[in-house]
Order: sequence, then C-alpha cells, then structure tokens
Amino acid sequence: MTKKWIIYFILLFPVHTFSQKKDSLQPGTSTSISFIVENKTSDTKIYNLKVETSNPQINPILKNGEITILPNESKAYIVPLKIATETPQGKYSVILFGTEKSTNEKFKQTLDFYVLGSRKLSLTALEFPEFVKAGEKIVSTFLLKNNGNIAEDFVLESKNAVVNEGASLILAPGEGKIVTITKTTQSDLGKNEYQNLNLTVYSKDRPEENQTAYSNVKIISVKPIEDDIFHRFPVSASVSFIGMKNRGKYDDGFQGEIYGKGSLDQENKNLLEFRALSKNPVEFNSFTQYEEYFVNYKRENLFIHLGDKNYSSSFLTEYARYGRGAEIRFDLKRISFGGFYNHPRFFRDIKEAFNLYSKLKIAKESEITAGYLYKIPRTEDANFSFINLQLDSDAHLPYLAGKFKLNKNLEVAGETSYSKTEKTNGTAFMLQTIANYEKLKGNAMYMRASPEYAGYFNNTSTFNGNLQYQLSKRIYLTANYVQDAKNFQRDTLFLAAPYRKFLQYGIQYKYSKNGNLMLYNGSQRYEDRLMPREFDYRERFYKLSVDQQIGIFQLNLEGQLGKTDNYLTGFSGNSSFYTANISFEKFKTSFNLYGSYAVTSRYQLQNQKQFYYGARVLSRFSDKTYFSLFYQNNYMPEDYYTDRNLFELLFHQQAFRNHEFDISARYNLQRGELGNKDFIFSLRYTFKMNVPTQKIAEYTTLSGNVKNLGVKKVSGIRLTLGNHLSITDKNGNFVFKNVNPGDYVLEIDRSTTDINDIADRNVPASLLLTNQENIFNFGLTSAANIQGKIDYSEQENKISLIQLPLKTSKKKKEDLIIETTNGDQTFRKMVVIGKSFDFTYLRPGDWKVKIYRNGLDKRYKIPIDQFEFNLKSAETKNITINVIKQSSEIKYQQESIKVSYNESKKQK
Repeated sequence: MTKKWIIYFILLFPVHTFSQKKDSLQPGTSTSISFIVENKTSDTKIYNLKVETSNPQINPILKNGEITILPNESKAYIVPLKIATETPQGKYSVILFGTEKSTNEKFKQTLDFYVLGSRKLSLTALEFPEFVKAGEKIVSTFLLKNNGNIAEDFVLESKNAVVNEGASLILAPGEGKIVTITKTTQSDLGKNEYQNLNLTVYSKDRPEENQTAYSNVKIISVKPIEDDIFHRFPVSASVSFIGMKNRGKYDDGFQGEIYGKGSLDQENKNLLEFRALSKNPVEFNSFTQYEEYFVNYKRENLFIHLGDKNYSSSFLTEYARYGRGAEIRFDLKRISFGGFYNHPRFFRDIKEAFNLYSKLKIAKESEITAGYLYKIPRTEDANFSFINLQLDSDAHLPYLAGKFKLNKNLEVAGETSYSKTEKTNGTAFMLQTIANYEKLKGNAMYMRASPEYAGYFNNTSTFNGNLQYQLSKRIYLTANYVQDAKNFQRDTLFLAAPYRKFLQYGIQYKYSKNGNLMLYNGSQRYEDRLMPREFDYRERFYKLSVDQQIGIFQLNLEGQLGKTDNYLTGFSGNSSFYTANISFEKFKTSFNLYGSYAVTSRYQLQNQKQFYYGARVLSRFSDKTYFSLFYQNNYMPEDYYTDRNLFELLFHQQAFRNHEFDISARYNLQRGELGNKDFIFSLRYTFKMNVPTQKIAEYTTLSGNVKNLGVKKVSGIRLTLGNHLSITDKNGNFVFKNVNPGDYVLEIDRSTTDINDIADRNVPASLLLTNQENIFNFGLTSAANIQGKIDYSEQENKISLIQLPLKTSKKKKEDLIIETTNGDQTFRKMVVIGKSFDFTYLRPGDWKVKIYRNGLDKRYKIPIDQFEFNLKSAETKNITINVIKQSSEIKYQQESIKVSYNESKKQK
C-alpha cells in the first residue's frame, strides 16, 4: 500500500505543479510533464494521443500514445521531454491532441512552461609549444565555448600577448571557437626564462564572471650571457673636454672622473660607493660638475662616509650644507646613533661643524631623534655674515625631533631646537601633520625661528599646506598655501628664490576618462631678494586649466586673469596669461611644444607684453642611442635664481660594449642673469669596467654520449650549449669544456641528423650545471606516429511495452578534444566527429590517448575514451574512436493510475 502511494505522489506531483503555475525548467535536462485526461460520460473512452512542442529543440521522447479511461474517471498522461542545452531562454508550449477511436471526438490541451537562461563559458588551453628560441613568436591556442543557451558577446583580453581574433567575439549557444594569442620574444634575451601567456574571457554583460587560461613556454636564449665565476664590482672611468664662453671670456680643459657603486661580495653585505672627480676647467653651474671626492661604505649595521657631500643634521639646525668631512652611523635593532664633521665649501661664515645624534624607533613608523650640533665660525673674514645675525663665536645647538604614526590615516612630526653663543640665545620649532583619509587628504607644516637663533633659519617663519577633498567620483575640492621663509643660510653657490606668499583654492572636475577641468581662485605675493629689485607685487587671480588626451596627443590649455598691485612702480593694472602645451609620442620619439602669451603689470611697464615659446624632442633610437633637442626663447624674471637652458643638444651613443660617448651643447642664462647668454659644450668618453672582487665558482664541463637506437649514424651531430659548440665523434661522444656554471639548454642541430630521428629523452634539455663535471647521455631513434579516426553511429530507441515508429535523427556536427601524452610531453587537437586525425614525430615509449567530450550532448556515448599502448621505433599506431548516438530507454509501469472524483465532497 505504501509503495503505491509513493508512486502516486511521484507521478501526480508534476500534475499538481503545472496545474498551479507555469514552471521554469533548466536547459540541457530531461524532464516530464503531466496532462489530466477526463471522461465525464458513462461510457469507456479510448483515445489516440499525439504530442507536439512549440520548438524543435524541445523534443518529446514519446510523440504518440493511447489511453483508456473508464466512465467518470480521470487519468494522468505523462509526457517525457528532452530539452536541448542550446534551447534559447523563453516561453514554450507542449500540446496534447486526443482523438476518440469510436466517435472521432477530439480534444486539445496546452501546457506552458519557461526555459531559464543559462550562462556558461569554458576556456581551455589547447596547444602551445614547450619552448621557442629568443626572437621567435609564441603561438598559443585556446578553446572558447559557449555552453549556455544565450548568445554571448565575449571580450578577449591578454595582458602580455596579442589576441589574433580581436577584442571581442560573438558565440551562439553551443558554439565553440579556437582563439589564438601570439607574442614575439626578445631576440637579445641574455638568459633562458619562462614566459607565462594569459587569455582572459568574459561576457560584456557580466565582466565580473571571467575565466583566465595560461600557457607556460620556455624561451631559449640564442645569445646567452653566461654566469660569471667572479663577483664583479662595477666601475666607470670617463674623461670630458669642456669649453665655455662665460660672460665674453672663453675657457676650456679636461675633467676626469672615476666612479664605482656596488657590492664587494656575492651576498651584498658590503656595499661600496666612491667618486673621484677632478677640478672643473670652467666656471661651475647646473650643467657642469664640481670637483668631488668621496667614498661610502655600508654594512648591515654600519655606514661610513669620507669626503664631499651635503651634510644634514636636522631641518632647523643645518638643513643642507655641502662640504668636505666624515660621517659615521650605527644602526642597531631599535637604536641608531652617529655623527659627522663638516668643513663647508660654499658658506664662508662657518669654518667647521660637528654633529652627534641618537635615534630611537618606538614603533614601525614612529621614532624620536635627539642631537647636538656644534658650529665654529670663520673669524678671519668678517665680510661674510648671517643675515640679521653675526656668528661671532662658537654656537651650540641641541635639538629634539620626532615623527609619530598615530593611526593608519594620521601622521605628525616636529622638531624643537635651542641655540647658544657667547652673546645670544635663540629658539626654533617646527610642526607638521599629514592626513590621508578616504575622501580627505592634506598636510601642513609651520616653522618659526627667533631673531637670535643660530641655525639654518633665523628671525623668520614659514607655513606650507595643501588640502584635497573628494566631493564625488569626478569632483575634487583643493586648496594650497605657501609662505616662504625670509631668512635662511643657503650655500653661496646658489641664489635664493624670490620670497613668495601664495594661496590658491578651487575645484577639479574629471569630465571624461581622458579629460580634466580645473578652476581656481587665489592670490600671490612675489618679492625679489636681489638689489636692485626687478619685481615686487601682489596679485589676485582666477585660473582655468584643461587637460585633455586626444588620441596620441596630450593637450593642456591654461588661462589666468589677475589684478596686480605693483609695489616697485606704484601702479596697479591687469595681468593675463595664456599658455598651451601639447605632447605626443611617435616613432620612439616624444615631442613637446610649449607657448605662452602674457600682458602683465608685474614689472617696470604697465601692460607689458611677453611671449615665450619652446619645444623638446627626445628620441630613443635604441637602447644604445638616444638624442635630445631643446629650445626656449626666454624665461620669466621670477626664474632668475637658477641656471636656465635656452638651447640644448644631447647625444648619447654606446659604440661598443662598455664604451660610451656623450656630446652636449648649450646656450644658457646663468643664475642672476636676465639677458646675457653663455655657451657650454662637452665631449665625454666613458669606459665601464667590472672589477673582479670575489671568486664564486669554478669552470665546469659537460660530457655525454649519443647512443645509436636504430638510426643511420650518431657521428658528426652538432650540439649547442649556450654559446658553446660540440660535435660528436664516430662513437657519439661529445664534451663541452670551460663552461661557466649556470642554467643552459642543450640543443641538437637537426640539420645534422635524419629528418625522422628523435631523441629518446627531452631535447632541447634544460640543464643546471653546478659541479665541475656533468654528464648527460641520450639516444637517437626513429620517431613514431599515431593515426586515428572518430567513427560515428546511431542506435534505435528501446521502449518497453509500447513500440513507437523509429525516427532517423540527423547527425549534428560536434567535435572532441583528443589528447596524447607520455608524461613529459602533451599534445592536443580538436577533431570533428567523423573525421581523421594524427600525431606525428612522437618519441617511442608508453603513450596515453584520452578523449575529452568538449561539452558533447549526453546522448552521445563514447564506449572507450582512453587508450594506452607502447610505440615502437618508426611505428605508426592506428586507433578508432567510436561515438554512438542513442536515445534514453523509457519504461512504463504496467498498471495505470486511477484518479477518481469524490462524489460526497462534490455534494458538499
């Protein structure tokens, strides 16, 4: 009784479901739906039934049937369906036609259901080479298949290769496509390496659902750089001939340099840097080198410097003072301490300076530094003095500095210092904070030094800050403020920039992926520090700037309108500036064009017109040759404090390995000059050396034998190992001598063997030569082949109790992936059912052939999907792969199920 109820529930559950609502079915499944056939008469009815669907991809397994229904009885008629995988998403119908045998009475019932959408893609690496030589092209193929029932527009991407099929590909449901990616390798590769090519595929509608497949290929260097048995220290020696026409006077001469930087040992524990640069034959400026001698040594916990450099104790005491001296530092786990001695070379007020300090690290990014600076003045020359402060005695400057990471978004830093001389005492302090939040970023720094402070600054203050707030994804609010320090002790080698107070605030709008619009309002105060003054003004302005990339062109346009109060001449007027900058890159050459037009009241004349223009061309013909050309007609007066290029020509050429030549020629305005041009040219030759400092390995050898495994000959076979060559003797012996240890690839020149000869081991072979003697043996035999065919056949339906007319199915074009492997090598091919295939030039031995269904419909059966055999020398193995299309076997229970009406319930 229980068994009957279980059968009743299973069969009637679909009836209940369909009677309540439209069902949703998955494609690629077999299912059944039920119709209720009623007989409300007092006679027994016998109906011939026929089933049809609204789409040929929804196939009723039983299209015809017969049912007998007793008087006042109902029966469930079950219709099994096969929904093909590629059935498109949508609404479909199953129609049941019935005809009564005796009365020819007809009825028709329709049930609707919905086939759900199915998105499924598969991406499989199909075929790629095991190795290629440097300079050759890597070709990798992948099989992309749309296993869903929705047509997909796929996006194809590769980060390191070119997709031959383009950036997109449309595949219908069930459709597959072979995708090929290629990449040309570098011909000058110095060492063998692996190249991992990738292909990423995703639907345009769902970019987050992507698949990536890879192919790993070894690149064999054809011009390998062998590993050296010595560890070498890089040193360069150069000599320059420099000529300069300086303010009407011409000088020239030679300048030599020796420079080295690197490690003295293989473990990189002892680092050394040194330079010996002879005296400059012409006047020093930004485009020539000043004489310099120094040596640096660094070990894990020790740093030592002897010679010239910019010595710095702290921001307040001595920010940057170029001189000749010595420095030492010890770095322990959490504590560092050290000091320096400095004899300044470009600041006559200070004769000598001594510094001692200790640094304590209290957290990963937090530390405290305590130090003491002792300065001795130069008393023999009173013409040089501090601005607003005469350093007439020794100065003592203790200082305390620190920086603290409060949290991941906020960092603060500061310093305080005290100075004492025989007559004065002074103080100074500095505070800085940096904020970095998701939408808010900014930093601010404030410094103040008293009039008697004897450090780098005195009787001055400065404030700098900037702020940026992200209002939305495209809109940013920004603000910047700069107030320069008025009094500081810069080296006399340089001129101080004009004193400046600057405030700017505005909005940035990113209106497109390649475009930005910026609108600012602000004010600025510029004061010339030199006498007589060339400018002294305050200006309020509005500025509009546009950055736009159009193809290969990067365009910047800027306009500024301002109101200027000129304190030098006493008048006020308008100032307007318009600038344009365009840059692009083509043919390994970058181009930059600049132009600016101004009508300004900043200087001696009101409504003074200025026009500046220039261009730069930088061309890198190769890694050994580059060329640069620059021109600008003039500069703004505010730039007087630095050396400025008006014309520059640079050319660099590596003539031979380790031999380089440089040519330069310039017209420039030296610092402090506004109109007098000077000319400088230089011819430079550099020789780069690698001085051996440590022997790290011994020369090694590789020997072996090529065994004859049934080929015509094993003599005269040419073998290559990197840059080394060996030829086998009559017995197949070979040897490579005096080889540097390292990673090599042993190759056979196949032009010296028969076309069908193949090694019994993987050759080219990757070998790591480490010992003094290495042995590699292999044999030569004749290659084998595999030939096969995919045989296709169909089986008839097997149906119990009811036999239906047989329908001949039309064969559908499908394909399989055939893979053959011996464990070391794997080859794959995609073969259409019914076609032949082959694998040629295979190494004799044990091979496996495996068949992958590649999304094949479940109705297709492959009785044997794997073959294993041993290939003999020169053997051709023939195999047949059987593919059988068959229908499902359907069985029915022998007794029908009665569904009777309950008359008593109906009366109620």
